[in-house]
Amino acid sequence: MGVGAGGGRVSAKTPRLTATERLRRMLAIVPWVAAQPDGATIDEICARFDLDRAQLLESLDTAFMVGLHPYTPDALIDVLIEEDRVQIRLPDFFTRPLRLTAEETLALLVAGRSLANLEGDDVDGPLVRGLRKLSATVGTDRAVDVELGQAAGALVPVIQGAVADRRRVALDYYSYGRDELTHRRIDPWRLHAEQGAWYLEAWCHSTGDVRVFRLDRVADLEVLEEHFEPPDEPVGRSIFTPAADDPRVRLDLAAEARWVAEQYPVEELEELDGGAIRVTLAVTARPWLERLLLRLGPAATVVDAPDTLVGVRRDAARRILQRYDG
Repeated sequence: MGVGAGGGRVSAKTPRLTATERLRRMLAIVPWVAAQPDGATIDEICARFDLDRAQLLESLDTAFMVGLHPYTPDALIDVLIEEDRVQIRLPDFFTRPLRLTAEETLALLVAGRSLANLEGDDVDGPLVRGLRKLSATVGTDRAVDVELGQAAGALVPVIQGAVADRRRVALDYYSYGRDELTHRRIDPWRLHAEQGAWYLEAWCHSTGDVRVFRLDRVADLEVLEEHFEPPDEPVGRSIFTPAADDPRVRLDLAAEARWVAEQYPVEELEELDGGAIRVTLAVTARPWLERLLLRLGPAATVVDAPDTLVGVRRDAARRILQRYDG
């Protein structure tokens, strides 16, 4: 195993790749170089993967540290650079047939079908053919069917174009937590699927901060002529990111309501008798808590809540009854 002397140093004039960019390139570079019987020259690799010499050497400088515990030489990727030629030898575990657990197989199928459902996708392309083969390993060609919503799916190629072209977007967005429709101008930089829905990460000019938008809650969208420059290292945001000063509520949940801890981010969880749990949740908007408590009914008991959230379920139920009485 070896790396050329000084191979991982990048000059001050060379733009550094972000961690995400380095990972994407290495996932492509390593198997390609390893598949070449005599390796490949640095110039060949740079031309193929759109890198300059310093960027490539910086990326290769970390590749030889990848492997499996206990990280002995036979369990690490072997990178050798001699006379401007790069050779990569992969440990034996890379050449073994992939063995997935049932959970891993289903997760891969869900992710693949999410992409395959995009409007305009080739119905008999390599992705779909691969998913058919993978489905066969779990017993049926229809093992998993993913539907992310027609309205959201139709927006995906439009958003992808805006992200690629760095175009600003104007949209009307329904905020589920606050139960209101707002108009936003955003700089979009990442689109992804999670928990059965499409999400868009962007800079929101209305709030002056990074926000995550769920596509099936977009009422109207327009790609503007304005361009923007995304940050070098976009700040990733989870679907739900509470602020430090958001109120917290503590709930006792019966066994049949444990799904709350799986669907929503909880800050504390305590096991109780009979499969029940006690959880602490951050509440960014009162309407969200109202809907949750009405949905849970007697399966949830409010143990502790700030004054602003006392009587939430009672007040919401009273408003609903007034609508029926009216």
